[in-house]
Amino acid sequence: MNTELLSGLILDERAELTLIDLCNACCRHAEWVVQLVEEGILEPAGRNPAHWRFPGTSLQKARIAMRLQRDLDINLAGVALALDLMDEIESLRAAVSRLESRD
Repeated sequence: MNTELLSGLILDERAELTLIDLCNACCRHAEWVVQLVEEGILEPAGRNPAHWRFPGTSLQKARIAMRLQRDLDINLAGVALALDLMDEIESLRAAVSRLESRD
């Protein structure tokens, strides 16, 4: 019998996270999140880190970035590129699906 415990956090896309919330959810320091913002991976609202508010979707993006760094040893510039390409693939798949559903 498999007794692994799974945990997760479900966020509404309209939910907002502070810098501290995001750090806690990713078990990372604020400096790492600041680097994600500097690379354009995350785009918070607010003028400075003390006032940043991240959309709920930022948590998933930050966790993917964390896995890419950890598992593939990709630097943050590479992570940003990989995430952009993943978004593009998803957009193309959605477009193909829409075209196929017209037939």
